[in-house]
Amino acid sequence: AVASGSVVLLVGALLFRESLPALGSVGSDFLLDRSWHPAPVSKDGTFGLLPMAVGTLAVTVGAIALAAPFGVMSAVVCRDYVPPWLGILYKRMIEVMAGVPSVVYGLWGMTVLAPMILAWRAPGVSLLAGIIVLALMVLPTVALLSEAALAGVPEEYARGARALGMNRARILWGVSMPAARSGIVTGVILAIGRALGETMAVLMVTGNVVQFPSSLFDPVRALTSNIALEMAYAMGDHRSALFVCGLVLTAVVALLVVAAEVLSRGNTHA
Repeated sequence: AVASGSVVLLVGALLFRESLPALGSVGSDFLLDRSWHPAPVSKDGTFGLLPMAVGTLAVTVGAIALAAPFGVMSAVVCRDYVPPWLGILYKRMIEVMAGVPSVVYGLWGMTVLAPMILAWRAPGVSLLAGIIVLALMVLPTVALLSEAALAGVPEEYARGARALGMNRARILWGVSMPAARSGIVTGVILAIGRALGETMAVLMVTGNVVQFPSSLFDPVRALTSNIALEMAYAMGDHRSALFVCGLVLTAVVALLVVAAEVLSRGNTHA
């Protein structure tokens, strides 16, 4: 535990140290500039992170908006509305989905999903493609943690509800779901963290254009994709600005992990 915590602290310290040159020379322009045209010296380039932050947020929110309800409802169906053998089979399929490498999802998005969207509206690689691919990737996190939360509800709750004459639907929505709420919310928060940190699949299907999206069919670039695309050749303030991208993402994910831990402890005490 000490070793793991030390590694996390060292990574955070490295990100902060490498970000200092850009934070000192670029400053508020990270939020004020609307374009990303880097150069080794900050005065010769612009380092606007806001369009990419908006793109990251749009992809993440869209993916969670799809994955959260489908994940939770699949957990409900798996536990209460199908035969046990079918529920176990479905759970194993979800576990396989969770283990599929992200590059495979990206490859599917490039070769199957993007051409389908292109037939509808150009250019195909877009915010919509990123949302759908990312939703498929984080759905197993929501589904498995929701199923575990529902499984953790004491059976006595359901027995007492049945003794009061409540039917299956009322027990589910009036007893089981409220009792498992903290665990379900924790699963959604962890899925948000994974969505924010996803790189390869998002890079492959979103088009990687630094702009504010005006529709679901516009290409966007996420912060993670920006780091992956440009770190190999970045120098000076450009390189430091990429570390700022990583610092921002790490801070947001750390806050989400803390929130998930607080909710998880609250669920345990309840």
